[in-house]
Amino acid sequence: MTQPIILASTSPYRRELLARLGLPFAVANPQTDETPLPDESPESLALRLSEAKARAVASEYPDALIIGSDQVATVDGKIYGKPGNHERAVEQLRTLSGKTVNFFTGLCLYNARTGLAEVRGVPTLVGFRHLSDSEIENYLRREPAYNCAGSAKSEGLGIALLSSMQGDDPNALVGLPLIALCDLLRNQGVSVL
Repeated sequence: MTQPIILASTSPYRRELLARLGLPFAVANPQTDETPLPDESPESLALRLSEAKARAVASEYPDALIIGSDQVATVDGKIYGKPGNHERAVEQLRTLSGKTVNFFTGLCLYNARTGLAEVRGVPTLVGFRHLSDSEIENYLRREPAYNCAGSAKSEGLGIALLSSMQGDDPNALVGLPLIALCDLLRNQGVSVL
């Protein structure tokens, strides 16, 4: 029997990425506390939260394959999350200007039927150009990326803020590493093709 696939995320970006695979899926809100633990590294945070999000909806979907994902933007061990408003976005972009940021995406595929959770981490190193205050303001006026870690949407106008990208999966930067997800789905007997 084919297991239903559940995306444990309210992110429209993750939903759009998962839809590219052409597999039927439903979406559930994981309602997970995303507060870092004391002395938790950014990478450990993303991995822990990706699994926590998947497990958070398992009681509602006890027979499903549940996808959880979380992303942190980090420089020198400091986390840059979703800014939430214009002022914090400006501050983030000023801080990230001229720096290389690790957008680390945690991915979990949790088999609620068997209790098996496979977790992967996918880093993407993103170089930000040296940004002027007017470029930052112009960008945020045209594309208010207040719900994006690092205050930039690479799949949109935010690409103009960047000088380079290095990673194994361009989808990881948007929030759902599809190459790794396809691998995890195959491990669970799901054929994408």
